[in-house]
Amino acid sequence: MTYIKQVSEEKDIALAVLCDSLRISRSTLYRIFAKGSRDSIITPTKKSHNALNSEEKQQILDILHSERFADATPYEVFYTLLDEDQQYIASIRTMYRILLEAGESSERRNVHNHRDAVKPELIATAQNEVWSWDITKLCGYKRFMYFHLYVILDIYSRYVVGWMIADRECQYLAKSLIEATTKKHGILPHQLTIHSDNGPSMTSQTVSQLLEKIGVLKTHNRPYTSNDNPFSESHFKTLKYWPEFPDRFESIEQAEKFCRNFFDWYNSMHYNSGILFLRPSTVHYGLADVILKERHCILMDAYEKNPARFNYKIPVLKKLRPVYINPPNMKSEKKSEKSIDRKTESMA
Repeated sequence: MTYIKQVSEEKDIALAVLCDSLRISRSTLYRIFAKGSRDSIITPTKKSHNALNSEEKQQILDILHSERFADATPYEVFYTLLDEDQQYIASIRTMYRILLEAGESSERRNVHNHRDAVKPELIATAQNEVWSWDITKLCGYKRFMYFHLYVILDIYSRYVVGWMIADRECQYLAKSLIEATTKKHGILPHQLTIHSDNGPSMTSQTVSQLLEKIGVLKTHNRPYTSNDNPFSESHFKTLKYWPEFPDRFESIEQAEKFCRNFFDWYNSMHYNSGILFLRPSTVHYGLADVILKERHCILMDAYEKNPARFNYKIPVLKKLRPVYINPPNMKSEKKSEKSIDRKTESMA
């Protein structure tokens, strides 16, 4: 670009002509020239007339470091000094700027963290090993009126093993539902784990004492981590997106009738994508392998007749896999195994 300007001055050729011949935008050329002229001018930075000196900054830091304001935000410090001491030391932005210069711009408040929360890691390789239960609200016939739906779900088969509709959320109702459901399915001591969130009914002493009495292990979500209970959440979405789901229920009898029809359809007719598009009842009652083998035989017959339809890839017999809540990180485990193998080889 400098060469273009030099040629224009020596040969007395207009910059517009040179730009057109070289297919360069004149606005781009002028912008580069203007930018170069600005960069060449060194303007000294002016100190603000109301800038704080080092002593004033240190006084503000001393106040922020004091026992009174050690865990307070600049907002709290600013308004506390205004209200209680009738004192103004600096603006809130100035306090943040001074803290940033001192490398203290991180969290100052004494807040509770949830690092002590245990991450639930569960695995189900068969039915009646891990159940997930939760409570959802169904809108009643008037505003702020709800019916509460209790649902217990087997995460391996996605089969709804127990449910109940009530006009309130209650730990004693939850206890009776869990007790009746475990008896119905013949749950033995130390066979089952029940997982739930941290709702009041789930963490109540009434439910905890029952589970301890019948030998059922319980686990809970971590705080503010909805992904720890994905199966119940997914099931409730299926429920509320069912075409027959009404906007409001006129009575608890209507809600119970709807739930009975829905759970009959869900358990016996619904093809669930999480279990290889099998019906939950098929998996829960041990018929999955038979259905999967029959499907495989039909696909093999079709493959033998016309393999081109399958891109000459032999159909694979599908099998149900273990179901996890928070599955282990297989990549990190493989990396650790490789590092251990390398260490043993180097030692050898």
